[in-house]
Amino acid sequence: MNQAAQQMLARYDCQNENDYINAVREIMQELTLQGLWRGKFFEHAAFYGGTALRILYGLNRSSEDLDFSLLKPNPAFRLSGYAEVLKRELASFGFATEFVEKEKNPASHIDSAFLKTNTKTQMISIGLPEVLTDRIHSRTELKIKLEIDIDPPMGFLTEVKTLLRPIPHSVRVYKLPDLLAGKLHAVLCRKWRNRAKGRDWYDMVWYAGNHPQIDLAHLEQRMRQSGDYPDARPLTLERLREFLNASIDTVDVEMLKSDVRPFIRDRQELDLWSKEFFRMVVAAFVAGMPKGEGRRR
Repeated sequence: MNQAAQQMLARYDCQNENDYINAVREIMQELTLQGLWRGKFFEHAAFYGGTALRILYGLNRSSEDLDFSLLKPNPAFRLSGYAEVLKRELASFGFATEFVEKEKNPASHIDSAFLKTNTKTQMISIGLPEVLTDRIHSRTELKIKLEIDIDPPMGFLTEVKTLLRPIPHSVRVYKLPDLLAGKLHAVLCRKWRNRAKGRDWYDMVWYAGNHPQIDLAHLEQRMRQSGDYPDARPLTLERLREFLNASIDTVDVEMLKSDVRPFIRDRQELDLWSKEFFRMVVAAFVAGMPKGEGRRR
């Protein structure tokens, strides 16, 4: 790993191999964003999802995937067009990566790919103590999944954020009310191996405490596109609260905790998690939003 990457790693207070793996993954994510900027990717697409919250807004959990949306639908768009610029960018900081495109389901509007490197090799290259590297299997891969929505629901707003590490570059990202719309769509509608994803619920709690403003119109469009809101009436805050409370009734809280636990440092954050806690969060969430919040078209 070169000096610039070492300096990026020095920002992290790593105590164990999991901390180091999460830190190196995040450094690779930041370098991936820089590579996409070099490739003019953000002229066509915007960043969103949990990793956007982590890198740009200080969300207190690690994240695995990089999620993007085209600014307008283009069924021919493929991430593979950026494979070489990404591999070069990461290689210039000491990361030998492989770009693997996932075969696209013709019925899906998501294009996916992975950036992969050998976990043990990278941990040795950063000087991780042998007592920790010995715990990592020699064939374990550190993966970053990239996903882009090539047929996104419209109506969202974006802005350009500047990142200063490792060199100044810019990233186009959804505005926070639209980021929240995407997150609540995931909470309500994500089908992930037939179970809810605790990281989505963790992020919802973070939003409630930090940025409780939502673009309801964009959430409605997302839910209509996915077939989860066939009602002819506009989505309101009251209906949103009903949907969220219905999800709380059916969710397995212990499973949510299990999903998010590897991605946070302070496990006590999860001690309060219960159905009653989530109902309180939703009530505070909705009560704190101005009437008619986000009815943007």
